[in-house]
Amino acid sequence: MENITLRRATIQDLPVLLDFEQALIRAERPFDVTIRPDPVSYYDIEEYILSKEVEVVVAQCNGQIVSSGYALAKMARSYLDHEAYGYLGFMYTLPEFRGRGINQKIVAKLIAWCTKRGLHEVRLTVYQQNNPAIIAYEKAGFKSHITEMRLRTSG
Repeated sequence: MENITLRRATIQDLPVLLDFEQALIRAERPFDVTIRPDPVSYYDIEEYILSKEVEVVVAQCNGQIVSSGYALAKMARSYLDHEAYGYLGFMYTLPEFRGRGINQKIVAKLIAWCTKRGLHEVRLTVYQQNNPAIIAYEKAGFKSHITEMRLRTSG
């Protein structure tokens, strides 16, 4: 039986988390033709790990880091009923560990971190074509909220 544990990421985890980031970018490229060619980075993971304002969580199985995610506070729009909300990102699980509920555990831990900070609205973004991720987030209680649309013009 596998032993899954969650913990806050440390700076020693940075090499693994940088690899996760690149795997996440590779996985998302088919959904977004506007992602720049390599080298590209989504996050300042080192800064996030060192910040007290960001919670970076990793899941380990028998000592191996197999999944990650973060939560941070973002300011809400002035017309909403909350001043700030929790934002989740950097959700990545090694392919061989998917479907075991590990991401659900990370999401729950991050939501608890948000709630402890008084952030009772939690959001994340996911590509519309990423059905497995959408299903996983719906299982965690998330609902589709808004569709962002774009138009690329020539020139």
